[in-house]
Amino acid sequence: MTTQTPPPSTRPSILIVEDDANLRMGLRDNLRDEGYDVTDAPSAKDAAPHLQSRAFDLLILDVMLPGEDGYSFCRRLRAEGVKSMVLMLTARSLEDDLVRGFEAGAQDYLTKPYRLRELLARVQALVRRAGTAPPQVLTFGAFTLDLGRRAVLRADGGEVDLTRTEFDLLAFLLRHRDRALPRGEILDAVWGRDVVVDPRTVDNFVSNLKKKLGWTSTSGFTIHTLRGVGYRMEVTSGGPS
Repeated sequence: MTTQTPPPSTRPSILIVEDDANLRMGLRDNLRDEGYDVTDAPSAKDAAPHLQSRAFDLLILDVMLPGEDGYSFCRRLRAEGVKSMVLMLTARSLEDDLVRGFEAGAQDYLTKPYRLRELLARVQALVRRAGTAPPQVLTFGAFTLDLGRRAVLRADGGEVDLTRTEFDLLAFLLRHRDRALPRGEILDAVWGRDVVVDPRTVDNFVSNLKKKLGWTSTSGFTIHTLRGVGYRMEVTSGGPS
């Protein structure tokens, strides 16, 4: 029997090169939740085999890597003809450091500690420049969520009337489906870290969402309440595309 090679992923591809294991894994998991095809490595040396075997739409490079630092690595990749977009991460925000990053061939530069929402926005902008983008239409049950139009549509084409915050909350829950999401993480992502909001506000918004979507046990999706933690969205039919 002949073994067929599976077709390559059509999702935007990202390679993270970060030596801090916790940061690397957290960033990897969040980007995968956003619909990206993510590979990671702790150093330039470990990243080399991945770069030799495939092309990536975006490279996220930490500046302070063990061995070859991010600046040198980026310069070498450009000299070797690597065309991937590059986002550099650093704990330093001096103008000279930013200039070094751009001179090395990076398209963008983000200073640690960074906000997840800002990083995701920059990643999305860079993969668009690379000619790819994460899925913009997600389906759940009999509904379709269109991120580009910021609209939620029923099966009959009618639109569900949601506020800006309700839409952002639903999109966050759906894009991070099957994950336990603490209330604090939801608040940071939807309301922002600079806004002081009672954590129980999330409960009220989730309740309103269920009412507006007319949720029942046969709706094809569930927003589970995790006592003492937060929420987890599960899609059982019409899963996100």
